[in-house]
Amino acid sequence: MSPASMASAACVDDISAAGLFLRTVAMVPAAHYLAASLLALLILFYNLFEFHFLRDLLHGFRGDPVVLTFNPASKIYEGVVSKCRIFHRRYLPTPWLASPHLQTAFLHFFGRPPCVTYRRQLFSVRDGGTIALDWLLASDVAGGYSNMDKAISKDDTAPLVIVIPGLTSDSASPYVKHLTYVMAKQGWNVVVSNHRGLAGISITSDCFYNAGWTEDIREVINHLHQEYPKAHIFAVGTSVGANILVKYLGEDEDNTPVTGAASICSPWDLVVCDRFLTRKPVQRLYNRALTMGLKDYAKLHKPVLARLANWEGIRKSCSVREFDSHATCLVGKFETVDTFYRCCSSVNFTGNIVVPLLCISALDDPLCTKEAIPWDECRANKNIVLATTAHGGHLAYFEGLTAQSLWWVEAVREFLSVLHASPFIHGQKKAPTHGLHSLLESSIDKVPFVNVMEDGMVAAMTSDGAHDEHKEDLHNPINHDMKPENEVAYGDQSGDRTVVDADLQQSAVSLGQGVEEESSDNAIPDVTASVTGSMNQLSQRYRTSMWLLTYIAIVTTWPLVGSVLHNIFRKKLKGFQPAAWIRR
Repeated sequence: MSPASMASAACVDDISAAGLFLRTVAMVPAAHYLAASLLALLILFYNLFEFHFLRDLLHGFRGDPVVLTFNPASKIYEGVVSKCRIFHRRYLPTPWLASPHLQTAFLHFFGRPPCVTYRRQLFSVRDGGTIALDWLLASDVAGGYSNMDKAISKDDTAPLVIVIPGLTSDSASPYVKHLTYVMAKQGWNVVVSNHRGLAGISITSDCFYNAGWTEDIREVINHLHQEYPKAHIFAVGTSVGANILVKYLGEDEDNTPVTGAASICSPWDLVVCDRFLTRKPVQRLYNRALTMGLKDYAKLHKPVLARLANWEGIRKSCSVREFDSHATCLVGKFETVDTFYRCCSSVNFTGNIVVPLLCISALDDPLCTKEAIPWDECRANKNIVLATTAHGGHLAYFEGLTAQSLWWVEAVREFLSVLHASPFIHGQKKAPTHGLHSLLESSIDKVPFVNVMEDGMVAAMTSDGAHDEHKEDLHNPINHDMKPENEVAYGDQSGDRTVVDADLQQSAVSLGQGVEEESSDNAIPDVTASVTGSMNQLSQRYRTSMWLLTYIAIVTTWPLVGSVLHNIFRKKLKGFQPAAWIRR
């Protein structure tokens, strides 16, 4: 056979093979291709949203152990955490919520919270801002008739738990209701310290909260400690609230009345979390969702933010970083966004914490990445125990087939209960100082009255619209006798309601306006004495510093001065020096 005929035969064979392949492909039913496409999409969806159902199934739904990180010499672990049974068991998420994204979304949209009814107290801080404190007492969940007018006695010894919600969250959030109900069911009193501008309260000053704003929780804790000195105070922070709590504990060190604390799903390092939210498509979705919540918060307080920040930039923000650039940095006087993140990251304060602290984080948290967890810092501090789980999502941790409970809520309850019964609770070594700074407070009107606006916001009413007959005793922070027109109910679709208490603390001292002559005569000597004492302390420190600086100057410059003096007086001292010295 000639070469030409062989090449022609090979071409025919190739065409025949290709045609045979196409014929074979055409013979496969279209339903099979559809099934293969659906399987590929299912695998992509399974990996994209980090499902672990098959893994749990292969392991017989045994769950994963809780990994504890602590200092080997930690008495908090030996005396408290080691006695908590929940940390020595495995955590198994709800099987039909076997994904951190499903858990987080289910908590946000459903959550299945218990029905609770809060008592509201409006607390005024020194810069004129207003904070809503929502109380849930042990008697409110004890069953039977609950007297909503009952107040806490100043001699009450029941432990008091302060809850700090996360970003744009308040007392109506499902996970907050889970925590408050469980702690109150145990016989403890619970108060939720809502952030400024949330829980239906308007902004009454030029200060806004942020991820590192600790002044509000500091004033709230000190106020509650003064009101109930016999009650042990515990604090629980969630998400951004956990970052604020840890930062506060590190700042105040021994100078805090908090006896124990828990940090749940803290971001720890805001710079790392900011980079994490822009890394993957799913995280970008969370970033947009958080930004929408911040923009909704900004719209509630547009008159104030439009004056203090870049409102056009806020309106066009598509990420948390952009919002912080146009709002948080301008209001908080931060140079850049990264400066704000670095200054407010709680990881920088973990080394100073002296209060027993339990930290819980999920390694699959879709918002607060595990890369930001300070493993070494927690291990170096004897007062911190870090508990990490393989799954749990962000603040979710649903467990059981019905997903009626949150694992971390039970962990916090057991930890605080064992800590309260142990000798390792923290005792405040120094009392908070309220000297001259506490006297020179803002002169913004802080009378204890509430004005309910048409848009549903609640704000402090000025003295022009107030009457003396409505004033109440400031030592009773829980609602007593409230006029019907000043009562506001709010809640979710579950029918929860909140009784608003208008007992706004009148802590401002106006020097020179609206003060009676007798109180002015008493205030001036106090201020003079405080100023005199401060000046004496400054003068004493100044003299000590001057002597110390003189000593340092002499010691550091003596070699040079000595050599110069030796050269100058060498000839004059020649007759008094030994011969060996002269030869040198």
